[in-house]
Amino acid sequence: MAKQDISIRTEDGTAKAGLFRPSHQAAAGIILYMDAFGPRPALDTMAERLAGEGYVVLVPDLFYRFGDYGPLDARTAFSEEPTRSALRSMIDGTSQDMTRRDSAAFLAVLTEAGAVGRIGTVGYCMGGSRAIHAAAAYPDRIAAAASFHGGRLASDAPDSPHRHVSTIKGRVYVGSAGVDGSFPPEQSALLAEALRRAEIDHIIENYVGMAHGWAVSDHNVYDERGAERHWKRLLTFFEETLR
Repeated sequence: MAKQDISIRTEDGTAKAGLFRPSHQAAAGIILYMDAFGPRPALDTMAERLAGEGYVVLVPDLFYRFGDYGPLDARTAFSEEPTRSALRSMIDGTSQDMTRRDSAAFLAVLTEAGAVGRIGTVGYCMGGSRAIHAAAAYPDRIAAAASFHGGRLASDAPDSPHRHVSTIKGRVYVGSAGVDGSFPPEQSALLAEALRRAEIDHIIENYVGMAHGWAVSDHNVYDERGAERHWKRLLTFFEETLR
């Protein structure tokens, strides 16, 4: 699927994004929330695969408030300076509330691009929590929210996703890495309890043997077999929920 580079006007400025359309007209829409390394070819390839399955896909830059940056190498960005400090500053400076506000504009873009029906979200790493927060903030628009190796989904922070799931009207899927310090077993248990109490249709699945970042091809822990398992789960989840 051909990528269209677009600019999205938000409450706080202008976000760059990639828009991917399927070959036919009527299609459900998906927002792909980036991991910590920003929009790049690896995420474009993932968006193209979703578009090839018949979805209108938007990949927005959540770090747009910082101006031009990168490109960031997922294999070295956290291990080398100065990128480590710059990346940490952008992550810490991009709040959940910012992304929730931005998502109103993202949803409008998908509608303008021809997306029909309710929307799906999927996020990786820091994007996982954004995908869930968006479903909580826009329950009448978002029917399916998926997170893969998402971190801090049930933390002590006031904006932790598990504290806000009660407004979700759709389904939730969480695929966690086998061993992940950013989403340990105690957080998984807290998230499961919050989703059950809110009576939300959900799955939390542990990908044993996979490391944080396994599903994205340019990570140094990428695992092809695990990534294909993630694709099978994600595509089935969207197929069952958005069509």
